[in-house]
Amino acid sequence: MGTMMQLTASDGATLAAYRATPAQASRGGLIVVQEIFGINSHIRSVCDGYAADGYTAIAPALFDRYEKGVELGYSPPDIEAGRALKGRAGTDSALLDVAAARDAIATNGGRIGIVGYCWGGFIAWMAAARVDGLACAIAYYGGGLTDALDAKPRCPVMAHFGERDKVIPLSGVDKLRAAHPQVKVFTYAADHGFNCDQRGSYDAASAKLARERTLEFLRENVG
Repeated sequence: MGTMMQLTASDGATLAAYRATPAQASRGGLIVVQEIFGINSHIRSVCDGYAADGYTAIAPALFDRYEKGVELGYSPPDIEAGRALKGRAGTDSALLDVAAARDAIATNGGRIGIVGYCWGGFIAWMAAARVDGLACAIAYYGGGLTDALDAKPRCPVMAHFGERDKVIPLSGVDKLRAAHPQVKVFTYAADHGFNCDQRGSYDAASAKLARERTLEFLRENVG
């Protein structure tokens, strides 16, 4: 089990973060970027899972600048609330918070990667281009990622998409492949949110395969 902590971004903003530490020596650090639902039980479990795999995982609460303590579920009202918060959140501010999370685990030594889900996948993509000190980035069904192809990632990137995802059409995924052939892009016979076991779109087989690929990528680039 992890613990909550406080971070201070470079512009003075304060935010919470969930940090999970491995039982043995850490392989390195991993920033986990939330969906539009805050640092909820799913994101905390994701951090715990990566900690069990040997990484010091930290999930900054990117909505704390706008509303403290956001923790939503996946019902239609929760989705509406999450979308409203995302509409208030700026990419620049989110990247400052990502950098604060990076600094919070940098004292452990070793390399630091970033993984993001849904909106967090887009933030992970932008962080790969604009946040210093990242060894790699992994984006799961990053909403908006395929509309930000002018970004120039400065570290290795892996991206996972669902073939049935109505939010991110495969035509956009094809454009990503064409614009950034160095990015490792994988698609799955699944819908948006296939990694989250609290959502109706959860697909266990796709989630398992994507996780295996993600862990291999982390071991290659982080440790």
